Amino acid sequence: MSEQWQQQVSLKPYNTFGIDVKARYFTEVHSDDEVRGALALAGKQGIPVLVIGGGSNLLLTADIQALVLRMASRGLRILSDDGERVVVEAEAGEPWHPFVQWSLSQGLAGLENLSLIPGTVGAAPMQNIGAYGVEIKDVFAGLTALDRQTGELRDFSLEECGFAYRDSLFKRNSGRWLILRVRFALSRVMHAHLEYGPVRQRLREQGVDQPTAQNVSDAICSIRREKLPDPVELGNAGSFFKNPVVAAVLADSIRLQHPGLVAYPQADGQFKLAAGWLIEQAGWKGHREGDAGVHRLQSLVLVNYGQATGLQLHQLAQKIQADILERFGVELEMEPNLY
Repeated sequence: MSEQWQQQVSLKPYNTFGIDVKARYFTEVHSDDEVRGALALAGKQGIPVLVIGGGSNLLLTADIQALVLRMASRGLRILSDDGERVVVEAEAGEPWHPFVQWSLSQGLAGLENLSLIPGTVGAAPMQNIGAYGVEIKDVFAGLTALDRQTGELRDFSLEECGFAYRDSLFKRNSGRWLILRVRFALSRVMHAHLEYGPVRQRLREQGVDQPTAQNVSDAICSIRREKLPDPVELGNAGSFFKNPVVAAVLADSIRLQHPGLVAYPQADGQFKLAAGWLIEQAGWKGHREGDAGVHRLQSLVLVNYGQATGLQLHQLAQKIQADILERFGVELEMEPNLY
C-alpha cells in the first residue's frame, strides 16, 4: 500500500449528499503519472478502484471496500483561437462552475447555459450534462482518457463518445475509461440558446434585451438558486431522476387524465416527460421520512436534512419510482450512481 493512501476515510466531505460512509483507502491524484501509479498499485494488490470527482452524482449506501481515487488535477488553457472559434482544455479535476465562469471571463460563449451545475469537468462528459437547452455534446471538441485495461492514453472525438440523453460511452463502460482532460469548442460570437421560457422571462425582468453570455449565465444562476438547494446547506445531488422518454401513445393516455402534462416531442416521435411534474402530481413534493426527503420547492430533488443514510434515500427513491409506475405507467430512472 502506498504511503500516500489514507485508510478508513469518511467520504462525507466528498459527496454532495453529505453521506457519512468510509472508504477503505483514499487518495487524491493531481497528474497523469499519479493516476497511473495509483491504478498500477491497486491492480498489483488486487484492490478495486472507485474514481470520483466532485461527488455530485453519487448515492453512497455502504462503506466503500476499495481505493477511492479522487481526481484533483487542475489546469485551464486555450489551445486555438481563430478570432471566433476558440478551443479550450480543462483538466478533469477542475470544478465545473468556476470553469464556466473562467470561460466567460475570457469573452467566450457556449457554456453559459450550463452555469452553476455542481461537479467537475471530468465528470461532465460521463453524464453528458445538460441544462436549459444545451448539453456537453453541443460544445464538445474532444477529450483524453486513460484506458484502465491497457494503460494507454486515447483521444476521443465527438462521434466516438456516443453521447445521448444523460449518457455516454464512458458511463456505459464506467470501469474502463478514466477521463483526464476535456476540450470544448467555444465562440467569441454569442449564439444565445433561449428556448426555455423562464430564461427569457428572467432576462426581461432584468431589463436585458440583447443578452451577452454573462447575462444568460447570471439569469440561469438566479433561477437555479431559487429552484435548487445549495449542497453546502442541504445535502443533495441535483436532479435525482431522469426525465423519462415514452411512446406517444403513453403520453397521450396520460394527457387524457392529466391535461396539464409537461411533455416535449422528440425527433423520433416519442415524448420526453417532466419527471418533476409527475412526482409533484403524485403528491411527493415536500414529503419527508426522517432526514430523507423530497425538496419542498423542487420535486425532482431528493435531499438529506442532516443524518439520512444513503440507504434511506434509496428506499425513498424506490417508493417514488413504484408510485409513478403504478399511477402513470412510467418508469423513472435514477441519475446518481448507486454504491
